[in-house]
Amino acid sequence: MTSLIPQLAKPVIPPIGTVKEFSFTNQDGVKVTEKDMANKVTVVEFFFTTCKGICPRMNKNLRTIYDQFKTENDFLILSHTCDPAIDTVAQLKKYADSMAVDTKKWMFLTGSKDSLYHMARHSYKIDDPKNDLNSIEDDFLHTQFMAIVNKKGDIVKIYDGLKKDEIKEMKSEIENLLKK
Repeated sequence: MTSLIPQLAKPVIPPIGTVKEFSFTNQDGVKVTEKDMANKVTVVEFFFTTCKGICPRMNKNLRTIYDQFKTENDFLILSHTCDPAIDTVAQLKKYADSMAVDTKKWMFLTGSKDSLYHMARHSYKIDDPKNDLNSIEDDFLHTQFMAIVNKKGDIVKIYDGLKKDEIKEMKSEIENLLKK
């Protein structure tokens, strides 16, 4: 029996933005650009390896996402450092090894502080651009927000990486985006 009630289409939500060009270095000393995200659903976060506050909790939650999607060919996690002075390639390699993840699926990135912060604020939209300070030396980015990027490079949604309900919602969104 077919329903007489018409099925309503889900509203199309416009993307928050599009990933801008970048060039960072991963934990293996390899250059990573926005081209490495092409045709992949990507989760993006900012953290630092010596953080004792929110970062361990965020990465524990992100680990559940990694574990669920690590076998998907079109899935990627990019964890950018907030503290490139400490988080050198060697430090990120040590951290990646401690996480015991496939670093082709979950990359840890470093670069210049101003470039990293510019990406967080102006490309991924996970920190308010008004937080830019006149002096990059005085600036410090520390956010629990994560972005989901679709296969076309559009930032589709921002999630709070500390909230279990948002992690659950993020998993559902990733599943939907992987089907497209």
